[in-house]
Amino acid sequence: MSRVLIIGCGGVASVAIFKCCQASDVFTELCIASRTKEKCDLLAEKLRPKTKTMITTAQVNADNTDEVIRLIRSYEPDLVMNIALPYQDLSIMDACLACGVNYMDTANYEPEDTDDPAWRKIYEARCREKGFSAYFDYSWQWAYREKFEKAGLTALLGCGFDPGVTQAYCAYAKKHEFDKIDTIDILDCNGGDHGYPFATNFNPEVNLREVSAPGSYWEDGHWTEVPAMSIKREYDFDQVGMKDMYLLHHEEIESLAENIPEVKRIRFFMTFGQSYLTHMKCLENVGMLSTTPVQFEGHSIVPIKFLKALLPDPASLGPRTHGKTNIGCIFTGHKDGQEKKWMIYNVCDHQACYKEAGSQAISYTTGVPAMCGAMMLLTGKWDLKGVHTVEEFDPDPFLDALDVYGLPRSICEDPVLVP
Repeated sequence: MSRVLIIGCGGVASVAIFKCCQASDVFTELCIASRTKEKCDLLAEKLRPKTKTMITTAQVNADNTDEVIRLIRSYEPDLVMNIALPYQDLSIMDACLACGVNYMDTANYEPEDTDDPAWRKIYEARCREKGFSAYFDYSWQWAYREKFEKAGLTALLGCGFDPGVTQAYCAYAKKHEFDKIDTIDILDCNGGDHGYPFATNFNPEVNLREVSAPGSYWEDGHWTEVPAMSIKREYDFDQVGMKDMYLLHHEEIESLAENIPEVKRIRFFMTFGQSYLTHMKCLENVGMLSTTPVQFEGHSIVPIKFLKALLPDPASLGPRTHGKTNIGCIFTGHKDGQEKKWMIYNVCDHQACYKEAGSQAISYTTGVPAMCGAMMLLTGKWDLKGVHTVEEFDPDPFLDALDVYGLPRSICEDPVLVP
């Protein structure tokens, strides 16, 4: 039925590919492409005996638009799934435009080199204009809206869990549960334990830059920024228990504020243990989270890249991670003239994910939505032209697919609110 090019072969991509192979009636052909073709070959060899999907592999440097263009033209896919690094979003989007192919990713663009003067000038202007200083935002990809619309193409942004499923939860709440939504709190709890003193559950460069940035939230039509980890709450998560969580800046706040403009406040919280925070603060204090190159024994080294090489590979955490995740949204608002509160969430078990897909739950909860989003595009259930985030599409078939492919929703009609 369809031919799909998947760029990336890390933990999240491996889950997405595994799940695509469970739906071979939709994903009839896949090409797995990465900078390291050997990784693609190993995964393809592992999956071929278990699926009817025809799998091929290729080598590509996704930073190089011309290389991506050549690969797309040779493979002629119906969709390009970018499950590589957010640094590569724009180069792959440019290639898709050049080749007339639909595009999707799991996280919005951020630059690899935050010291680049040209980028820095635009970034500093955005900080002044919008009021938040995170390196990642949608403006770079939203700038492609007219190009994709005129080309009759779709670019689906941020179709992981958060961003992604959390925005579908918001669209579902707006469509079915509320006449007007007043507040949205997005809660991301990882109750898993991998046994290491310190490790990140996804790409360390992206993860550590995200959580060490100032927090921010949307309220009464504007951004409020606060120091990193300065707002802490406790919450009792279903099947996980009481956890400390901290307010972060997160990309879906930006798109939700634009697409559900009546919402008065949107916040994002993520759980962290004290050991993680202590290690992270120490690394930050000694400069190991810096993206600015330093000279060491005649070599130029980016500290956070060197740190990434030292830390455990997130894809290796599956067999040793135990516990569960709980990710969802709490809403307040009005329905039929009455005040209402409501929660929708998913609970995912790390060991169940490893048993099924060889991954921990963080990769699983991102890879499964990527596959389901691709399925929506390939089957025509999502067909808006231009550049769009998940909450702009009909949430019903997407959430139904998640229920089937491993991330079923749970509902709480009377949730405890976050102060």
